[in-house]
Amino acid sequence: MINQKRSHHCGVLGKDMAGQHVILCGWVSKRRDHGGLIFIDLRDRSGIVQIVVDPDTAGSSFKTAEDIRNEYVIKVSGNVRLRDAETVNANIATGMIEVMADEIEVLNSAKTPPFYIQDNIDTDENLRLKYRYLDLRRPEMQRNLILRHKVTKLMRDYLDSRDFLEIETPMLTKSTPEGARDYLVPSRVNPGKFYALPQSPQIFKQLLMVAGMERYFQIARCFRDEDLRADRQPEFTQLDMEMSFMEVDEILELMEGLIAYIFEGALGKKIQVPFQRLTWDEAMDRYGSDKPDLRFGMELINMVDAVKGSDFKVFNTIIENGGIVKAINVKGYAAIPRRELDGLVDFVGIYGAKGLAWMQIQEDGSVKSPIAKFFSEAHLANILKTAAAEPGDLLLFVADKPAVVAQALGALRIEMAKRRNLIDHDALAFTWVVDFPMFEYDEEEKRYVAMHHPFTAPRDEDLPLLATDPGKVYAKAYDMVLNGTEIGGGSIRIHRRDVQKQVFSAIGLTDEQAAEKFGFMMNAFEYGAPPHGGLAFGLDRLIMIMAQRDSIRDVIAFPKTQSAACLMTQAPNDVDEKQLRELHIKTSLLMKKENK
Repeated sequence: MINQKRSHHCGVLGKDMAGQHVILCGWVSKRRDHGGLIFIDLRDRSGIVQIVVDPDTAGSSFKTAEDIRNEYVIKVSGNVRLRDAETVNANIATGMIEVMADEIEVLNSAKTPPFYIQDNIDTDENLRLKYRYLDLRRPEMQRNLILRHKVTKLMRDYLDSRDFLEIETPMLTKSTPEGARDYLVPSRVNPGKFYALPQSPQIFKQLLMVAGMERYFQIARCFRDEDLRADRQPEFTQLDMEMSFMEVDEILELMEGLIAYIFEGALGKKIQVPFQRLTWDEAMDRYGSDKPDLRFGMELINMVDAVKGSDFKVFNTIIENGGIVKAINVKGYAAIPRRELDGLVDFVGIYGAKGLAWMQIQEDGSVKSPIAKFFSEAHLANILKTAAAEPGDLLLFVADKPAVVAQALGALRIEMAKRRNLIDHDALAFTWVVDFPMFEYDEEEKRYVAMHHPFTAPRDEDLPLLATDPGKVYAKAYDMVLNGTEIGGGSIRIHRRDVQKQVFSAIGLTDEQAAEKFGFMMNAFEYGAPPHGGLAFGLDRLIMIMAQRDSIRDVIAFPKTQSAACLMTQAPNDVDEKQLRELHIKTSLLMKKENK
């Protein structure tokens, strides 16, 4: 038995330590038997180092090394030595040295893992999630979590240096179903009543401003019972902030500083500030999205004036009925195969578009298109001029209601950029999207709903419209977008009871309903609430982009599947009937079983 404690981590050993005696602990990443010598790649969180076991120096530990297998947990005592020039391994940080073992102790044996513990494995994700504790041993997964730790520490350091207080808010709170579905928690001591897990600390952080805390932050766990995607989880983490006595420009400048601090501290990348700003109207008009990817051009082009008055009845009818015609110019792709063009028709159909028109600009400047015959030479010349089209270009048109055109053509813009390899995956294109509409109309519920949340302040000049025309009200809201992903969003909040009451009325809440759901907040506004605003960053999404991963599941230690299940623990699971009785709950599913 090796009686000394671990002296070093594997990945920190270097040539300057040659001749030193070390004690290492870790997992066997690989074992190679070369007859007279055994080589072991020993791995811990810091990296890998090669262990050499020679029967002349290791004694009885040579037999131990013969029996060792991958993922055994071992302790090694030995001397660091320089490798011969021809055996240097430039692929690992410790590649210039190795450790000559004089003693090896097996701390624990291991079964053969269901997949290789190494980077870039081609393994079903469900298998990785089932054995997540093994998946997290892989170096790339550990790097992701180490990056996450660094980022959260940098966030705390930055905000602490700017007089923010880290304050925890409740996890068991009141259900206020105005947005995503709540996760409900039954109360045993209050039969028939429920807590909700917070979708965000929104109300509490505003009350902290009323309480005079002035600058608050929290790395907060949040819960939303909604359909999942690659960038969504039922429980997620956000950096939540709120500030008193600050205007939009001050908040945006402070947040740009935070992002620059994080990227330089965690990745060594310098971020150029200030960020570009786009109004919501401008982003939708130019990119068809309120989270535009600015790593490439290919902006949406309004073609209404260029096509108006032609013989193409489809465009004319849509324009006459209040619709719009827009196009994108896919540079140098006039030779697109017809099969691919047909596929693009189906692609825009996913987003509600009823069709897709195209024009291929030939090398001689002529236009090849099924709809070219409906346009005069003057019309075609105007179309090419408006789209800045040149020989070899491909124009793709969508004509429909403005919302459909934006959604379909915005998605097609991204798709064509991917197919044409126009996206620089190392680029970091930040922008702010500001001045969002305050409300959007819900056709199903036949009422306005808040685009962000009902505590967002309207622009001062739009206050008179709250009672008369809510659809024209714009908000003091802002989202930070990185490479086409919203990584954070916030707003200046309402701090006056009368304005908050008007907003609740605009979204269809009666005074009684508003009092029942938010009465405590409305009351707080009567006791000197300061002007305030804030923002929350989606930590999982931010780390995903920084780590250059495709899914937030790769940067969360123990994520759920797309069905909100944990394959490792088998949650959610059935509970004992006694527990249900204590909570005064009888499920309909249980009743069906009893009736069988």
